[in-house]
Amino acid sequence: MTRTTSIIAIRQDPGHRRTATLTAGALRIQCHIGRSLMRPQLLKLEGDGATPTGRYRPVRVYYRSDRNKRPVTRLPVRPVRPSDGWCDQPGAPVYNRPVRLPCPFRAENMWRSDNLYDFVIEIDHNRRPRVQGRGSAVFIHVASPDGSPTAGCVALRKGDMLKLLRLLSPNAVIAIGDASAPRRPRRRT
Repeated sequence: MTRTTSIIAIRQDPGHRRTATLTAGALRIQCHIGRSLMRPQLLKLEGDGATPTGRYRPVRVYYRSDRNKRPVTRLPVRPVRPSDGWCDQPGAPVYNRPVRLPCPFRAENMWRSDNLYDFVIEIDHNRRPRVQGRGSAVFIHVASPDGSPTAGCVALRKGDMLKLLRLLSPNAVIAIGDASAPRRPRRRT
């Protein structure tokens, strides 16, 4: 197993809309962010298309076992099933939680026909405390082939996702946005 990285920083690229650079140790990856760019976590609203800034922890990895081998990672891993969904209906008692489909509330299908959810890193955005309407299903997932923006997630090319998964541990901090990303201490001379 590869050495883990404790800080993963995702910063919007200056002058480039809807792209960012993910840095994890020596690894630097271009990624895609929400169609409405980045927005402070406290201003995030359901369906606004913004990627919420803040400091998060990885929770688990979901993957399509019918298309891919189990990824190498220190995170808990769970195969996606056709009945898996994620509730995105504000006011629902299971808002921003995994659900089984069909569900009596509006829910995103995790078993997608495209490859975007072939690998998904669940992060602890709006988890504890969970605030109704402050955003759901904010993941790190596979990017679309055309590089289009996300609905508020962070998206990586599949090969880059597999590299990142090798580096992640449950104790890692995922810092999204300049304000939330830790700065390296200056060297004293």
